[in-house]
Formats: sequence, structure tokens, C-alpha cells
Amino acid sequence: MGFFTDTSVCIGCKACEVACKEWNGVPTSGLDLLGMSYDNTGALTANSWRHVAFVEQHRPDGHGTPPAGGNPTDASASAASAARSAGSTNPTGTEPGVLPGEPAAAARMTEFLGMPASGPPGRTGSAQGRSDFRWLMMSDVCKHCTRAGCLDVCPTGALFRTEFGTVVVQEDICNGCGYCVSACPYGVIDRRVDDGRVWKCTLCYDRIGAGLTPACAQACPTESIQYGPLDELRERAAARVATLRERGEPQARLYGHDPHDGVGGDGAFFLLLDEPEVYGLPPDPQVTTRDLPAMWRRAGLAALAMTAAAVGAFLGGRR
Repeated sequence: MGFFTDTSVCIGCKACEVACKEWNGVPTSGLDLLGMSYDNTGALTANSWRHVAFVEQHRPDGHGTPPAGGNPTDASASAASAARSAGSTNPTGTEPGVLPGEPAAAARMTEFLGMPASGPPGRTGSAQGRSDFRWLMMSDVCKHCTRAGCLDVCPTGALFRTEFGTVVVQEDICNGCGYCVSACPYGVIDRRVDDGRVWKCTLCYDRIGAGLTPACAQACPTESIQYGPLDELRERAAARVATLRERGEPQARLYGHDPHDGVGGDGAFFLLLDEPEVYGLPPDPQVTTRDLPAMWRRAGLAALAMTAAAVGAFLGGRR
């Protein structure tokens, strides 16, 4: 069982964040304005098991035009757009949007982004007619990796794999050592300041054990967050990517769905509309404990070699 998050229909309402906190009793994470659009939680933390990211893109790849051509005092590189911005068809004494005698202002020339509309920002119904701005929104969560580094390094057994294939922390066993924090390739696990223990998404272990849907998926009004068997979700996600590409979204892609990637596939995977780095995700995550078997083998061989050398030196010395 797992999550499929379709970011193409996420509206940034944060219903998932609220539902997660209410059901799991997660403490508030503050109401800080971070200067990152409408994002007021910033990242996944011990007190934010769901995090809705807001990414403002002023010029998506393949759309829009450069702001200025040549040096700042040159002519406008998008005169038609600047003319609309000026709001006048009469001669202005210079190229539209380029202010005379003010190179700095010319370098920051504005571009017309369209009049306010009822649809999402930047959407006009076709890729060719899209404006120079769009919002990318994504509800991030613990990935519940198939090969979970956090699970490998936990010395107390506080982290365990459930019968649903998810990874859960038993807070009453966690000793706060923090090994799992550095072992997570996604930077998901975090320690709570007031008690030192680690906390993260449980994929609502108590709810799914009772046959219920996780709180975040239940609360999502657009079904951006979908819960179910992973094989079924992967088929649904592949069909969705194909549909989006047919509709003019060439960058639509899946992330974390491949069982053969560096973490063996994620129990929570995503449909993205741009590169993973744009959303703050690693492009090629690798389980941090992948080299441990080889390291232990080398350490064992080194120990045997040292023992053999010591025995040889001892026996040679007795002669």
C-alpha cells in the first residue's frame, strides 16, 4: 500500500497538512511567513509530516521570452508583451517597456502576464497560449522507501516495517540517537526539539489497519493524494502522465515509482511537472547503507589479514 501524489491537480489548499496534524496530534509548526510564496512550513519536520511546497516559476522551460536583448539599454526583446504592459497604442518616444535614460530600469522591464482570470495562474488551455508564470504545488511526505536506510541503522528497533510495507517509528522505543536522520536520503526524518525523539509520517498506520483511508488522502479535495495498492497506483500514474503529455505537458514525469532505483522504489511516489530539483527532491536518491555489506566484508578481510600477520610475527619471534 502507498501514496500516489499527482501534483498537476494540487491546488495548495493545505487540507492534507491540517488533516494530518488533527488526526495524529502533531504539534503546530508556527505561522511564519517564510518569503516562499504561501509556504509557511518550509520542509518536512518532526512537526510537519505533510508539507505543501509552492514553487513560483516565472518562465517555464519552453515558454516565455527573455526579458531584454543584448545590453540593458538595447531594444525590448519582447516588444509586443511590453506594449501590452504599457497599456497604450500611442507612440511613447522609445521602444515599449524600455525607459529612456534609465538602464537599470530597462534591465528590469516588465512583461505582461495577462489579466486576472478565474483559472489557475498561467493556464490558458494550451501550451502555446500559456503566460510567463505558473505555480507548481506539491504535497510532500515520507517516501516509505522499499530499501529504507533509516530502518537499517536504527539500533533499538524503534523503526519497523509494517504489514502494509510502510515504515513507522515507535516513539516509545526511540532513544533519540539520530542515526536515522542522517541515513534518510530525502531528509525526511527529524528530531523534535522538546523531547529529542524522531517523528515522521506513519501513513496513518492506525487508520489503514482499520480499513480506513489515510487522513491526508481523505481530506484532499482534488484527489491529488491517492491511496491504494502500489501496482494499481503505478498503472494509474503512467496513464495520467500519458494524458498530460498529450495535452501539452512534455515535462510530466513520475518520481519514485521505479522499483529498480537507488531506494528500491518509494511507497509514496509523485507525478511532477518539472525536474525533481525544482521541488527540492534529490534527482537520484540512493539508500545510504548500500555500501555497508561491502564495507563489512573489507573490514573482515582486513581483520583476518592483521590477525594472520600478528600470529606469523609471534611464531617467527619464538624461533
